[in-house]
Amino acid sequence: MASFRKKICLLGDYSVGKTSLIRRFVHNRFEDKYISTIGVNVSRKTVSVSPVGNVVEITMMIWDLAGGEEFSQMQGSYLRGADGAMLVCDLTRAKTLDHLETQAHNFLRINPTSKLVVVANKKDLVNQMILTGDQLDTVAAAFDTRYFRTSAKTGDDVEAAFRFLGELLV
Repeated sequence: MASFRKKICLLGDYSVGKTSLIRRFVHNRFEDKYISTIGVNVSRKTVSVSPVGNVVEITMMIWDLAGGEEFSQMQGSYLRGADGAMLVCDLTRAKTLDHLETQAHNFLRINPTSKLVVVANKKDLVNQMILTGDQLDTVAAAFDTRYFRTSAKTGDDVEAAFRFLGELLV
């Protein structure tokens, strides 16, 4: 079986759930307590994917980058060499989707051949959702990808989003 090692960055504003998505995917757990990421944390998970019928093993080196303006000056050095990125927004905060386009353009300026996926997190907060499928479709289409509505809290579609990105990378 062929195996690959790929660097993936999670990008998005503070408190959209980047760390929680990684924790759910890598360790299958969720913590309600919010602790802001300072700088960068790197996690690893190996999965088998079959993008065109052939099963391959991919080790994802998942870089959890701090959200917010204070980190943006240093971000370029952490983004360099990434094979793909998850663009994470919060379904309950419209501004987080607006900011994704800028973050994606900055990422692609450094890694022009990288693959992207849009992840709209917190779908468990049904009564607070503001973002629509049309809005998510527009952003995903702008970067020739698709979007996933996820919940790091319940685990809904978290694995599917990471696997989709993994399949794009092999």
